[in-house]
Formats: sequence, structure tokens, C-alpha cells
Amino acid sequence: MIRSRFAPVLLALACTTPALHAQQASVPVQTAANDNAVVAVAQPVNLAAESSSLPDAPGRNTDSDQQSQDPHAANAGQTGHTATGEPQQTQRILGIMPNFSAVSADTKLPPMTSKEKFVLAAKNSFDYSSFVLAAFTAGFAMNGNSYPEFHQGVKGYARYYWHGLADTASENFMVSGAMPVVFHQDPRYYTLGHGGFKKRALYGATRIFVSRSDDGAAMPNYSEIIGAGAAAGISSLYYPTRYRTWTKVGQKWLTSALIDGAGYTFKEFWPDINHKLFHTH
Repeated sequence: MIRSRFAPVLLALACTTPALHAQQASVPVQTAANDNAVVAVAQPVNLAAESSSLPDAPGRNTDSDQQSQDPHAANAGQTGHTATGEPQQTQRILGIMPNFSAVSADTKLPPMTSKEKFVLAAKNSFDYSSFVLAAFTAGFAMNGNSYPEFHQGVKGYARYYWHGLADTASENFMVSGAMPVVFHQDPRYYTLGHGGFKKRALYGATRIFVSRSDDGAAMPNYSEIIGAGAAAGISSLYYPTRYRTWTKVGQKWLTSALIDGAGYTFKEFWPDINHKLFHTH
């Protein structure tokens, strides 16, 4: 996420800051009696009926679960509705901004591997839209003379540009990659999709404090809280010395968390916005 000097721009583009959710079989049974083999074919067995009488067990997949084995397929190219009729997340917002970590409502996904978490962070950091956005935010920052030490002109603009890219990458890799691996957390955003506006808005905004473990249990969002703080500390190393203070780092930390909260809230309502704007089915 771009830092405090870019907050107004990113809040407007909060979408910046990867599917969806028994059958009968005839079972031949062979028996042997003494030396003479007798083959008996049992009547067709309704496995679905039998299995439905059994309690759910770990590892038992429904059809919707089997469709969701790809951790990135929850929103891959989908623009319609889930089985429950809810609008779905899309991989991109307005066809441009990345939305790879958003999961449609009522979708069950398997845990992500450590590699998949870092791949997700890389996709968010090095998507082509990140370079375009950095170009705009660097211009705004230079125009406001946010860091006088960077100066003006082409060289000054280049400094603003690479600092912005570095800020985005450092937070993405901390919040979506390294910390989720360390704390065994799922870095994806699971859309609530139900209830009134206030309930869903509160749910989205509070995802900076509440996350899911790899096994799906709710837990404090250490990845966001610690990851954003770590990214703010790392970024201070490549900024001018006078910005390497606890106050400046704290401001970046808080700004990153607020922008992420706004981003989660926007993602919560993006399927509805997309449906209203483009009448997707």
C-alpha cells in the first residue's frame, strides 16, 4: 500500500490494496465357495442415500467443495452469481485493478500453501496496474513536495516512483506472504455477502483485526497488524534519515492499516456494485 502521502489517492482507489463452492453406482461382489467360484452381482447400491445418513466427516467433499479445490478459482473470471444467488467477486475491479485475494460469499476453499501465499503477494505487487498507479501517485507526491530531499525534475520523479513501488511491495509481501506463513493464516478476503449495509461495512472494516487460520477458524489478524508494522519499519530504511523516527513509522503503520480496512470494505460491496453497474448474471 502506498504510504501516507498517497492516502487520499489510494482511499479513492481502495480497490487496490486468489472455485466456487453423489451419485449411484452398481457394485459387483465376487464370492468363492470351495473350488467352484460363484459370482454374485449385488443389487445397485445408492451410495448417496447411504452417505447422507452418515454424519459429516473431515475430508468428505461435496460437489461444491470439489469445484473449489483451486485456491485461486474462487473468483477466476467469474461475473455471475453463486449457487445461493449472491453476486460474485471478480479477479479485477473494473477490469483493471487487481482483486486476486477476494473470495465470493459462501465459498469454501482449501488452505493455501506457503508458496501460494507468496505468489499471491507477488501478483498484487507486480501487476501491471501497480506500475500505472505508482506513476500517478508519484506525480501527486512530487507536486506536493512530500519529500523535499527527492527534489524535482526527472530524477526527483524517479525517486518518488521507485519509493512508491517499494512501499507497496514491502507491505504486500509482509501482510499477504511472510506473516501468513509464520502465523498460519489465510491472507484472502472472504466476502460476507449477507445482511444489511452496516453489518457488511463493519465486517469489512474489522478484517484488519480479525482473520482466518489456515483451517478456517477465526483468529486475530496478526498478519495485518504485525505485517503492516514491519513493512513501515522496513520502508524507513530507504527514506531520508529524518523520516526514520517512531512517529513517522507509526504514521505509516496506521495509514496502511486504515487504507487496508477501506480496501476490505470496498471489496465486500464490489460484487454488488459490479452487478448494479454492468447487470452481470
